[in-house]
Amino acid sequence: MKILLLQARSADDPAKLQELRSFALKMDLEEEQVVPHDLLGGPPTLAEVRAHDAMMIGGSGDYYVSKGNLPHADAFSDLLREVVEIGHPTFASCFGFQCIVQALGGEIVHDPANTEVGTYELKLTVDGQSDPLLGDLPCTFLAQMGRKDRASRLPDGVLHLASSERAPFQALRIPGRPIWASQFHPELDRSENKLRYAQYLDGYSTHLSQEEQEKALNGFTESSPQVLSLLSRFLELISE
Repeated sequence: MKILLLQARSADDPAKLQELRSFALKMDLEEEQVVPHDLLGGPPTLAEVRAHDAMMIGGSGDYYVSKGNLPHADAFSDLLREVVEIGHPTFASCFGFQCIVQALGGEIVHDPANTEVGTYELKLTVDGQSDPLLGDLPCTFLAQMGRKDRASRLPDGVLHLASSERAPFQALRIPGRPIWASQFHPELDRSENKLRYAQYLDGYSTHLSQEEQEKALNGFTESSPQVLSLLSRFLELISE
């Protein structure tokens, strides 16, 4: 099995390699089975996407959907609409969730006042509880977060699967297609997310006080076990 991982990270971002390893680990794959693609140079072609068993979209370091500062953002949105149209198996996390929301006509806003960084409690919606993938999660579960952007409106026609206190839209699925996206990070466990936060601390310091930074740093707990197995379950579903 070969998985295409789309990344929006600068060359010197230490999370670039860490992210690939995290995705491989949570999918129960070898690192060599995860093929990275640098979105800063432009999106892959649809043929390149289809040459892989599934596509994953990771988070981002310095790039925000709300600010439109990803190079080739319009071309990437075009690709995402094509992927949805053909129904190629896809899981998008955090920044990837936001990209899919915007590409399909939803709305992403920059909302640092409601930043979620650390481990948060999320709740499944009714559709989430019956979802073939997220339905394996408890109705209330813990997951790793790290975001300042959020979805303020989902696209028409998608299924709304999960929410949190600070962000009402935390996961979606394209009906009839093996395409899911989550604002939370199923590829990260407690230690991985804590490391990510420490690496990006300067970016959070502009709107978090020193006390809030320390509270966040000490507030990481482990994700619910079912969250940590979500990506391997995704591969099982697309292989059935």
